[in-house]
Amino acid sequence: MWNCDDEGDVIICIGSGKGGTGKTTISTSLALALSKHDIPVQLIDCDVEEPNANLFLKASIHTKQPVKVMVPKIDEELCTHCNKCAEFCRFNSLVIYPDKTLIFPEMCHSCYGCIRICPVDAIKPESREIGRIEVGDAGKIQFADGLLNIGEARATPIISELKSSISPTHTTILDAPPGTSCPFVETARKSDVCILVTEPTPFGLNDLKLAVEVTEILGVPRGVIINCCDVGDDRVERYCEDEGIELLMKIPHERSIAEAYSKGINLVEAMPQYMKLFLELNDKLRRMAGRQR
Repeated sequence: MWNCDDEGDVIICIGSGKGGTGKTTISTSLALALSKHDIPVQLIDCDVEEPNANLFLKASIHTKQPVKVMVPKIDEELCTHCNKCAEFCRFNSLVIYPDKTLIFPEMCHSCYGCIRICPVDAIKPESREIGRIEVGDAGKIQFADGLLNIGEARATPIISELKSSISPTHTTILDAPPGTSCPFVETARKSDVCILVTEPTPFGLNDLKLAVEVTEILGVPRGVIINCCDVGDDRVERYCEDEGIELLMKIPHERSIAEAYSKGINLVEAMPQYMKLFLELNDKLRRMAGRQR
């Protein structure tokens, strides 16, 4: 992993209230635009249930490592089946029978509470692998992504591990999972600024509002990019104006963009005129984050 620190350059989270709005297009385009102009940049794909940024960056992966979490292990010879651990667990990951304790590891949140509350010290921690992270380089771009094992319910430990690789000397772009649940919250928290990518449709507006509420709670400044801006109506723009949310960019619905995307070709590579727009976007984001170069 790269050297990292709690303090560094700008951390940009790119999210949305729903899937399919174009987060990865924006993330990879911004990363490539910065790298082409020798601005140190790293892209971390935090959509660990379905990472796809590397389809466009084609990074060379040099490190793979598992991500493990703690789950309890019961010593049945010591266990008195007093039920204190099950009563404590908010996630119902333990069930106590008169002669047996059942553990549901996928539901465990690794809080260590059951271990601490056990009166006879019958519970010990053991590790369980839930996925992996990969680290590499795509030209001048530092790259990392993660992949949650099939059947696992908790993406946040992998996202947290990915974020531990944030570089103190690079602009960091976090390609967030879709939606507004825990994986998005884990990605967005402690970011300096958040781009919310949306579509000018009723669904896009509804889910944008949810994402805005999350960023308000987290205290992260945000701006909006409207993708396929000419296919719907102006309600998203009116909402941003009413709420004082900066409209950072509008991208039209064009066949050439879709064709390039289907071939794994990034927006700034397929249409070089967007290079300037993404450099201007970076300046806007630095201003919003209070980090002028």
